[in-house]
Amino acid sequence: MNKIVLVIIAFFLPPLAVGLHKGLSGTFWLNLVLTFLFWLPGFIHALIVILK
Repeated sequence: MNKIVLVIIAFFLPPLAVGLHKGLSGTFWLNLVLTFLFWLPGFIHALIVILK
């Protein structure tokens, strides 16, 4: 998928963007937990995963 679209999705739903990029792996579950704790850590983690 296009990285720009994934970054836009990550702004609203970080776990969805990570799931689309990596699949339902451990990275997705980590991002889901980070997003539930507070939105900002999940968003930052999603950006790191997508732009890496």
